[in-house]
Amino acid sequence: MQTLRSRVTTELLPFVDHPGQYIGREINQLVSDGDWARAEVRLAIAFPDTYSIGMSHLGCQILYWIVNHTPGCCAERVYCPKLDAESIMRQKSIELFTWDTRRPVSTADILAISLQQELAYSSVLQLLDLANMPLRSAHRDDRHPIVLAGGPQADNPEPIAPFIDLVVLGDGEPAIAEILTACKEYKAGRMRRRDMIPALARRFPWVYAPSLYEHAYNADGTLQRLKPVDDGIPPAIERCHASNLEETPFPTRLLVPHIEIVHDRMAVEIMRGCPRHCRFCHAGNTKRPVRLRSVDRVLELAEQMYRSTGMDELGLLSLSTSDYPYLRQLVERAHDRFDSRRVNISVPSLRIDKMLQEIPSMVSSVRKGGLTMAVEAANPEMRDAIRKHVLDGDLLDGVKEAYKAGWRTVKLYFVCGFPGERPEDIDGIVHLSREVSELRRELGKGPAQINAAVSWLVPKPHTPLQWAAQPPAEYFHEARRRMHDLLGTRRRRRKGPIKLKTHSVERSVLEAVFARGDRKLADAVEHAYKAGARFDAWGEHFDETIWTRAFDATGIDPAFYAHRNRSADEILPWAHLHSGPPTENLMRQYVDFLGKVGRSWPTSAVPGSGPSNPGAKVCKEESGRNLNHGSA
Repeated sequence: MQTLRSRVTTELLPFVDHPGQYIGREINQLVSDGDWARAEVRLAIAFPDTYSIGMSHLGCQILYWIVNHTPGCCAERVYCPKLDAESIMRQKSIELFTWDTRRPVSTADILAISLQQELAYSSVLQLLDLANMPLRSAHRDDRHPIVLAGGPQADNPEPIAPFIDLVVLGDGEPAIAEILTACKEYKAGRMRRRDMIPALARRFPWVYAPSLYEHAYNADGTLQRLKPVDDGIPPAIERCHASNLEETPFPTRLLVPHIEIVHDRMAVEIMRGCPRHCRFCHAGNTKRPVRLRSVDRVLELAEQMYRSTGMDELGLLSLSTSDYPYLRQLVERAHDRFDSRRVNISVPSLRIDKMLQEIPSMVSSVRKGGLTMAVEAANPEMRDAIRKHVLDGDLLDGVKEAYKAGWRTVKLYFVCGFPGERPEDIDGIVHLSREVSELRRELGKGPAQINAAVSWLVPKPHTPLQWAAQPPAEYFHEARRRMHDLLGTRRRRRKGPIKLKTHSVERSVLEAVFARGDRKLADAVEHAYKAGARFDAWGEHFDETIWTRAFDATGIDPAFYAHRNRSADEILPWAHLHSGPPTENLMRQYVDFLGKVGRSWPTSAVPGSGPSNPGAKVCKEESGRNLNHGSA
């Protein structure tokens, strides 16, 4: 009888595109034959996307490193097979396997899934299904792994809560170490899987077991109550924090992929958290407080990674790298150490202020292909409202220094759809992009190439905008038409110095549905998956009709979740998950934001400003406003 390993080799790999993404055995792999069988606790660390995306994710490499350096524990990696591989696996009944030594995922003690974005939900079900596991946690038993989820979307996992056994809120490094210790103890005591779930939920304040909470809904579809069903289960879940980033475990021998991946580079997280706290930014609001790695530690890690991988790019990663207080010293020392070895220094997430003028000279060893900056809003008034403290003068002065240093291409990120947005805010995206492009002429050179990337607002939980409505799809389509008209590229895609790229409106709406969704959406997720939804974040795979039919079949109105303002007294589906600032803080910020854009929330609904008013509702926005007529 053939083993799973031999079946993958003979029945799968010869028949798929790019088989190198399925073979495992990469340089620096930590697991050898026999480790899985000998381990007291086995983890399958799964990324719900393809190998090229998952191998680029630093968080999974960190967890893989920690588990495999914990005595008695073994972790192997799992990614989603592409559609051609999935088809063959189903035809030939090949079970989902781990990449390292091709073990059945179903033999793990824990299937740990990283939830990085809402549009990966169908891929989560793909992982479970191909592993021959029941999709719903209620249908699984002691034979199956515990399905553990973490990552950014763990801050509101409710749309897929019926499929997940446990959710970790917050930083994964200290959490996984504690869970491993507990699981070794429980397994040694012969505790059953079904009993481990409530035991872990009671033991750790940052572990959430969705099945142990009951939900009730009002007649209008809003949440009426949410409470634990058993004694000892906490009514609220607190976030796990890695308090000292300097001492937090970090891999020094990154896996070297067999094929080209999205980010094929060394990467060191130099800072966790962001001091800016932009009002629309989920990560900036939830990853508090700011924690740093020292320059010495960053360089030590980089040196070890270079010696073990030979990679030629070093990414200095954080939510806002230029807010790292020792950036100049770090870049200069990294340049001295790596320039002679032809290693480029990558500094993403640049802050736009006076310091931007110094960045080009600091990172002179970077390839001059492009400079990326997040402007978010084109006009100063909206930037002030969202707390994106960007001055046009700082932006233009910094870009001019970049042109002097040799840059010819600039990428500007914008967000469209903020409450109170005006036609001039949309037009400003084109006007500012032109101004940045033309600035290069002042140096006696041609205009710079500007890549203006526009995404559509997706209000996120745990942010001040969590109560705001996303504008309807037609608003975004009209905004896109307006920008192309200003550029003269609507009907004929003529080439020019400004290239406008906009995110998919339909995918942004679906993202907004899930971002603030509740458990009623789980039926639609399962329906869409069974109808063929796969890799919804990929434009070539996303099929809007599948989701439209899934919502119709399950009685879901997407507009209820995406395009509806929330009242101040509404119980939000993630209210029991304390991942960001206190609700009162977020409310005050939202009221301040609305005031800056000429809107208001009922005064009585603002904490501390007067008697409560349970019936107070958020002021309705003009969802059908027309940009071409100037109404906002």
